Amino acid sequence: RAKMPEETTELPFSVDGSVVLLVDDVLFTGRTVRAAIETLLDFGRPAEIQLAALIDRGHRELPIMANYIGRTVQTDRADTIRVRLKEIDDEDHVILIRSENP
Repeated sequence: RAKMPEETTELPFSVDGSVVLLVDDVLFTGRTVRAAIETLLDFGRPAEIQLAALIDRGHRELPIMANYIGRTVQTDRADTIRVRLKEIDDEDHVILIRSENP
C-alpha cells in the first residue's frame, strides 16, 4: 500500500466533552469516516461523534452508519457519484456516473 504524504491538521478549539458532527459528501466504504474519527481522537475525547452524509450509496466495508442522511442512492460498487456544491462549484448538483462494467 502506498504511503500517503503526511499533512498537519489543526483544530482551533478543544473537542474534549463536545458533540462533534462530521459531514461527508458521499458515504461509501466508510474508510474516509474512519480516518476522520481517528484523526479527531488525536485531538481529544469528544462526548459524542455524529455523522451526516449528503449521499449514502451503501457498500460499506466497515460498520459505520450515518446519523443523518440527505439521500440514499442505489449504486453498483463501480459507479461514481460526484457532488457539486454552490459554495465551491457555483451549483448544487449530484451526478451519478454508471459504470459500463458493473
